Amino acid sequence: MKQFIVLLLLLAQFKSVSQTINSTEKQPVFPSCKNVTADSLKQCFTKNVYQIIKSEFKTPEVVVKDAYKGDVAVIFEVDTLGVFNLIYVKSVYKELKEETERVFKLFPKIEPASYNGRKTFKQYALPIKIPLTDFNNSPVENEQVAKEIATLEAASHSEYDNLNNSIVGYKDNAFSSQLNVQFTHSDYARFDRAINVVGTNSHTASKPFVYSEISKYYNFKAEKEKLLQERKTWFGKKLWNEHLVQLQGENYWFTIDPIFDLQVGKDTEADFSSTYNNTRGLLVKGGLGKKFNFYTSVFESQGRFAQYFNEYAESLKAFGPDPAIIPGRGIAKAFKTDSYDYPVAEAYLSYAPADFVNIQFGHGKNFIGDGYRSLFLSDVASPHPFLKLNTKFWKIKYTNTWMWLKDVRPEVTTDDAFLTKYMATHFLSWNVTKRLNVGFFESVIWANTTNRSFDVNYLNPIIFYRAIEFETGQDAGNAIMGASAKYKWNNNINFYGQFILDEFSLSDVKAGNKSWKNKFGYQLGVKYYNAFKVDNLMLQMEYNRVRPYTYSHSTIATNYGHNNQSMAHLWSANFSELVLMGNYFYNRWYANAKFIFGKRGFDYNTDTDAFSYGGDIYRNYNDRPLDTGVKVGQGITTNSFYGNLQAGYVVNPSSNLKLFTDITVRNFNPDVTTETVYKSNTVWFNFGLRTDLFNWYFDY
Repeated sequence: MKQFIVLLLLLAQFKSVSQTINSTEKQPVFPSCKNVTADSLKQCFTKNVYQIIKSEFKTPEVVVKDAYKGDVAVIFEVDTLGVFNLIYVKSVYKELKEETERVFKLFPKIEPASYNGRKTFKQYALPIKIPLTDFNNSPVENEQVAKEIATLEAASHSEYDNLNNSIVGYKDNAFSSQLNVQFTHSDYARFDRAINVVGTNSHTASKPFVYSEISKYYNFKAEKEKLLQERKTWFGKKLWNEHLVQLQGENYWFTIDPIFDLQVGKDTEADFSSTYNNTRGLLVKGGLGKKFNFYTSVFESQGRFAQYFNEYAESLKAFGPDPAIIPGRGIAKAFKTDSYDYPVAEAYLSYAPADFVNIQFGHGKNFIGDGYRSLFLSDVASPHPFLKLNTKFWKIKYTNTWMWLKDVRPEVTTDDAFLTKYMATHFLSWNVTKRLNVGFFESVIWANTTNRSFDVNYLNPIIFYRAIEFETGQDAGNAIMGASAKYKWNNNINFYGQFILDEFSLSDVKAGNKSWKNKFGYQLGVKYYNAFKVDNLMLQMEYNRVRPYTYSHSTIATNYGHNNQSMAHLWSANFSELVLMGNYFYNRWYANAKFIFGKRGFDYNTDTDAFSYGGDIYRNYNDRPLDTGVKVGQGITTNSFYGNLQAGYVVNPSSNLKLFTDITVRNFNPDVTTETVYKSNTVWFNFGLRTDLFNWYFDY
């Protein structure tokens, strides 16, 4: 109860800070507005916008001839340089659209908006009335122009989604809601540049993002409008543009969509004739009021994958009759003679009691990092229950996550029930400057045993977990610490990195004996947006290295894992890898490329050598063969290559339904072969139709 009261007091303080900061927001400034009071800047800005439109806009002859009356819907922004950029225009006449584009090219460069003393961008929605005489010949103070001013101001900044329904028909409330933007690496690449370039005070590590936060930097609605096709029939609209069911009222809305993941392919290394995946499901999301949203997705799936992936899934087998755990999805039952049946459900509730805080409770996955991989918390394991608190104030974003995990191995089951584990994390993101962001991370895992259940000590949102670990007993939990950084070199190049520390011995470092105690890992990466001046092309290079025995523990259940999978990097530990990636999109078309070069170390698992070499985090680190001379790749040293090329077409941008084809090449080459570690060369062709809602990781 005391912790709860303290939390409420902290939240109250954060709110007051947030309100103070919000008061420093400043509109873009025309030269004629420099001497007006701060309270009048909005009106002065709006007045100048309309004056330029009135003086420059020439109504096309065809529009005059048709005696057309209506609106030209416009969304524009003033960027951090004070330049006007036209984002979106919609009109029934292409001539009106072309004239609007011409006029906005004539807008002068002005003083940009500022937020908390830093330059930022501003976005606006604006209906241009046709004919222009509806407001052209009236004074600015006239009632109708004042109404237009109010419309423009209401659309400002994060509220530009309040466009008239005549512009887009159904108003997609998700884009301004507390719902998560579905986390897939390829889709996040579409707006990664926007939140890193335009967002002068944005935080990008804690994922998935919430729409209401990212919509400040990226206009989801306008981008979706660009993809819409002219369809007249109900079936055509539902297939190509809209949600299957979309309902809204004054204080509620919800949508329903079918889920498909239908794939067929061929693995050249496998004995069976083909690979396939057959997923059907239902996706429901909606909101009550402006602060409460809900999401649920239910999947029923059967599948058979490439041989290497099937074997990996079976190596994760849980206690009991079920033959496999599909990585990233969940426990699978046998289906027919050589396939798997794996149902999955994900859901969460999202609530924002104040502008600076978001609370989520659900069953799903989270990710912390700016890279393709995360050494802190990743989405490679199966979905699990979680409670997450995101608090944002000043230059800080603070994320607390509590998770309920499972250890499904036979040695930890009691009465045929899987062992429950708990995981708590803190991540503080701090924008030190407009270019530099640093982060601080800590986590702890403890198990539900006969002597210990959920420990309320770890509910404290601001205490260091190391201190609690020592108070409750050093072997009672497994605590890990880390740090991250992101640096904006320029508008098109970002550097990022992570460092994770499990255990450290300074004396051993000074001795240079490569002690097993020095359990740590690091990540270095760079992103190149609009690479080589090609719009919408993002290239990424990332290097990850984790020493042996990192994430493991001496207590059998307190390793850094869930359902026999790692909660961080999917290769667990004792590896190094280089990742090269490219993402490109053009309208509804997209293409992705991924190349991964790796070096890993595996255990022999034989009668003569049953030692742990540090790659399997589920093994006790006391089973090691040596204390010094420990190096990455020890044990069965294995060099691997994974390459994937994918191209596709977005069938429906509302449900994110995609038609795709890809090819995977995998070469796995250990220096010693055993029953479980052996050479493999795979070429896997695939073709499918998928509702893209989560990341599939096949790069094991």
